[in-house]
Amino acid sequence: MFGWLHSKMQKGPAAQQPPAGLGQPDALLHDLRQRVPKYLADIDQGRLIHPACKRTLADASGDVASVWDHTRLEAVQYVMVVPGGEFGLLTDPTRQLDMIDGYLFQRPHDNTVIDFTGTATADFSIAILAGLNWLTHCAHLANVPLSQQTGTIRNFRKLVTLAQKWWLTEGALERCGQMLANGEQPPLMLHLAWSEYTRLAKQIAAAAILGGSIDRSAQLVALPADLVARFEAARDPRELA
Repeated sequence: MFGWLHSKMQKGPAAQQPPAGLGQPDALLHDLRQRVPKYLADIDQGRLIHPACKRTLADASGDVASVWDHTRLEAVQYVMVVPGGEFGLLTDPTRQLDMIDGYLFQRPHDNTVIDFTGTATADFSIAILAGLNWLTHCAHLANVPLSQQTGTIRNFRKLVTLAQKWWLTEGALERCGQMLANGEQPPLMLHLAWSEYTRLAKQIAAAAILGGSIDRSAQLVALPADLVARFEAARDPRELA
């Protein structure tokens, strides 16, 4: 997924194409601005079980693709309500080092109920961390293997640190522009958070809907024969549509 780790301005392997839903940052942001409020309204009006990881195949939107997608929407909702509307910190290539520095400066927390500070970099950092904490909570509810539940914040911090090094290299802005023009995914903070939420939500959906090793066979009877293979190969829930 992270083709930017190997991307070069002129040499080196081509960056991997992003999965569906992870293209141009402004398009992704526009999509989230529409879908997150709609999803939260469905929850408030009782149309969907919340959190998504508590659903079964018999529930509305209880299929594995919906649980995967809705779980990551639950995580990203914190980012979408950051006051001030300075989403350029997440999407503007010229502001990425400011946002990354702010994130790395922010002390980790374990909260899913948060207060904002009024400082945009701090508030986005707090929100991103809250999303990761929410996914850890859901992983516990869904009985994701313990080995996959630990180190979530630490692992994301390592990824952001790698992104910082990428942005500090000569020609990073030009390289970013080239990747976006080619439909690829540079390490913008919005992309980093959304792709990590997507990865973690997939683990949660697998445990919640496909089940563990003991009950997997019983649950799979009701699913299309090729679903597990398609799910395992998918990088985004929209690929299962």
